[in-house]
Amino acid sequence: MPVSQPVPLSRPDAVPTPLPVTAVTCLEDRAHVERTATVELAVGVQELLLGPVSALAVDHSLHAELDGAPDATVLDVRLVRAWTPRGPQPPADEDSALRRHVHALKEERRALERRCERLRTRRDVLGRLTADLLRDIGEGTGFGEAEPARWAGELDRVDAERDACGDELRSVEARLTAATVELTETRQALHLAEQEDPELTALVRLTVRSDTGGTAALRLSHLTPCAVWRPAYRATLDDGELTLQTDAMVWQRTGEDWSGVRLTLSTARSAGATAPPRLVEDRLTLRDRSAAERRTVEVEVREEEISGLGPKPVAGLPGVDDGGEARVLQAPAPVAVPGDGRAHRVPLTTAVTAAHSEHACAPELSPLVTEVVRFTNPSGHALLAGPVELVRPSGFTGRGTLAFTAPGAPAELAFGSSDTYRVIRESDESRDTTGFTGKAVTTRTVRLHLSRFSAPEESGAHVITLRERIPVSEVAEVDVRLRKEACSPAPDSLDADGIARWDVTLAPGGRRTLTLVYDVVSSGKVSGV
Repeated sequence: MPVSQPVPLSRPDAVPTPLPVTAVTCLEDRAHVERTATVELAVGVQELLLGPVSALAVDHSLHAELDGAPDATVLDVRLVRAWTPRGPQPPADEDSALRRHVHALKEERRALERRCERLRTRRDVLGRLTADLLRDIGEGTGFGEAEPARWAGELDRVDAERDACGDELRSVEARLTAATVELTETRQALHLAEQEDPELTALVRLTVRSDTGGTAALRLSHLTPCAVWRPAYRATLDDGELTLQTDAMVWQRTGEDWSGVRLTLSTARSAGATAPPRLVEDRLTLRDRSAAERRTVEVEVREEEISGLGPKPVAGLPGVDDGGEARVLQAPAPVAVPGDGRAHRVPLTTAVTAAHSEHACAPELSPLVTEVVRFTNPSGHALLAGPVELVRPSGFTGRGTLAFTAPGAPAELAFGSSDTYRVIRESDESRDTTGFTGKAVTTRTVRLHLSRFSAPEESGAHVITLRERIPVSEVAEVDVRLRKEACSPAPDSLDADGIARWDVTLAPGGRRTLTLVYDVVSSGKVSGV
């Protein structure tokens, strides 16, 4: 069977076959790009030139498949990169003033050339009009018609327009000549001052062997950096109903635009290490306590954050929190993401669910009363951690954050503070030592003053949830006791984390004062409290 020779790709007439992007899987810090094209195969071994493609494509990730040609085999696929001069394009903000001046002169010269063409056309039309007018005068004179006044007026008007057109044409041509000279000098100065940076382009060289030839569908995939995505949300609260819209913010600067692609968003980390960490030796030793250490117990006060008090703000662009399991989201329709490096919002899902609102305040952290909305994840997929735009029927309210939430799991959002409430926190402390046991007793009293400022037409009582914490002891030598008889009123609940909670009903213009009293009792051997 005869075997055809490979097509020489170095010849000038070798035109690459376009290989557009049709599908993209955007990972946490890179993208998996899929391209498709229809190619004509000859019998034997041949080389195909495809592209251009992004020069950032990862070489070892190239993978090519041929569909529709069962006897065709891909022998080799590789990227061929080259530096080529950049095509004409408008200057960017980072370009020099000289380069922007060249662009302005080119635009001015193009406008002057179009103006000259229009003036020459008008001058020719006026010349034909003069010839027609003189022919009309000659024919009228032959027939014995004599209208010298009209003929003189029309000739004067046409001559005046021709003179004005000629003057303007000469002025435009002079400016065109000057602009051409200035452009030439500016280009020379630009050539001496700056060097035109070439552009790195890449083509795909595909070696294929086919026994029968024919048409085949080529599918090529590869990884590329400079692409990233993060989840974003928009929550709209309206009369106890929450509409949660899940979006994806996509950035990419791969050197090419993604137009009409099938977009898949994944939290898989292809660059993550798959090997377990190395084990290092950790020695534990025992020693006897000294006499001073037996006489005293060192106690330190440690601050801990409790996630149940509400979502916390995330500084900067967070990583993708997927709960330890790779998650995949699909864009419902083809999308376009330009390669300009800017954030582009891609809608994914929209779900509606019932929501429960609560006015809550933690005076030790902030004096503001915040409306906290609790709901169940209705989207059918996991909600990844990300920023949330908060919207009410009146418009945009603010921004919050959403923690990772499994499908059907409870979640909460803070919809901003209410100006109609004011909370003032006062605290004082007293110390005493019992004479018989030598225990130190520290009594702390916290007073919370809650006020509601309402409009005259406002009616109806509101429930405000106040939370105040008390210390939680982890050693037997320190005991924390809540004095319920001294509290006014006693907390409605006190959980294992030491969070005391009151549900206070407040009418318009109402005021309440809540008092919390607790003792911290420590033995004489305790130090540090």
